[in-house]
Amino acid sequence: MTEIIQMVCPCLLGVEGLVADDLRGMGAEKVEAQNGRVLFEGDSAMLARANLFSRYAERVLIQMGSFRAVTFDQLFEGVKALPWERWIGKTDRFPVKGRSLNSQLASVPDCQAIIKKAVVERLKTKYQVPWFEETGALYQIQFLLMKDQVSVMIDTSGPGLHKRGYRANATEAPIKETLAAAMAHLSRVRRDAHFIDPFCGSGTLLIEAAMYAMKVAPGMRRRFVAEKWSCLEESLWRQERERARDMIRTDAAFEAFGYDIDGEAVALAQENAKKAGVLSRIHVEERDISKFSLDADYGCVICNPPYGERLLDIRQAEDLYRTMGKVFEKKHGWNYSIITPDEQFEKCFGRPADKRRKLYNGMIKCQLYMYFK
Repeated sequence: MTEIIQMVCPCLLGVEGLVADDLRGMGAEKVEAQNGRVLFEGDSAMLARANLFSRYAERVLIQMGSFRAVTFDQLFEGVKALPWERWIGKTDRFPVKGRSLNSQLASVPDCQAIIKKAVVERLKTKYQVPWFEETGALYQIQFLLMKDQVSVMIDTSGPGLHKRGYRANATEAPIKETLAAAMAHLSRVRRDAHFIDPFCGSGTLLIEAAMYAMKVAPGMRRRFVAEKWSCLEESLWRQERERARDMIRTDAAFEAFGYDIDGEAVALAQENAKKAGVLSRIHVEERDISKFSLDADYGCVICNPPYGERLLDIRQAEDLYRTMGKVFEKKHGWNYSIITPDEQFEKCFGRPADKRRKLYNGMIKCQLYMYFK
C-alpha cells in the first residue's frame, strides 16, 4: 500500500484558492485552503509533482505534526513523539528554524533549541547512536507557533518555488513570480493570446504568462532539496519531469510584447526569457507608455506600474496612471489588469475597475484592478 503523506503549501495571501485548485488538478487529496497556506495529502509522487508543477505556492512542506504547547516540556514531548526516522537518516543534516506568533513560547531561539534536542533524542533511540555527524542530505525542519498551537514541518523545496531558475538578475522592485503567475490566471490569459506588459522590467509577467499559456511546469528548470533524499526514489522525479515535458503545448499561438523605458531592463527581460525557454514567444523593446497601442483584435494587458512609495514620487506615479487611462482604450476583445498598492489609482486612471481583487506582492498589500467590459 502506498504511504500517504500530509503536506502543506505556504502561499501569498489572496492566492490560497488558486493554490488549492492547482493541487486538486494534480491529483492531491483532502485539499483544504487556509489563511496563507493550503493543506493536502498525497503519495511521494505527489510530493515531487507539487514541487514541479505548483505555479502559485511558495514551497512544499511535509506536515510532521500539530499539537498545543504552552511549556517547553510540552514542546519537547510533542516533537519527540513524531516519526522523524521516517525521513531523516543517521548522517543527514536537520537544522531548525521557525516563527512564534501570539504564543506563550515567544522565544524563537529557545524553541529552536528545544525542537532540535527533541528530534536528536528521538533519532538517538531509533538509531542507537550517541551523536549525529550531520554531513548528509539537508532536511530543513520548520516550525510555526501560532496562538500556542505548534506545527512542525520538513521543507522539500529548498529555495522558494518562486525561484524558477530564470531570474538570476532583476530590475529594481520586481514582482514575485508566483504573483505574476496568479495574475496571468486571474486575467484568463489564453493559449492563443496577444499579451502586453508596457512596464515589463526584467520580464517576469511576460515569462509567467507564456509559461501559463503553454502549460510549462514552473519547476522544469530547477532542482529541489528533496531530490537528494535517500528515502525518495530518483525515478519519481524523472517520471514527473517526463510528465511535465509531455504537457507543454508547443502548438499554442501565444505571443507576448513587453515595453520599458529602460534599455537595460529590455536586455534583461530578453536574457531571462531565453533562460526560461520562451524567448521565441516574447518580443521586447524600449517604448514609453505614451506610445502604447493595441495592434490585434483580442488579447490582454497585465502590468505592475511603478508607484509612489517604490520608484517614483507620488505625483509622478499619478501622472503615469492618467496617461494609462488615456492610452488603455476600451476595445472589444481586450482586457486590462493593473496591480498597485495605490488606493487613488482608479481616480487617476479615470474610471472604476470592473472588478478588484486584494493580493500581496511580498508583504505589500495591493489591489488588482481589472477592466474587461
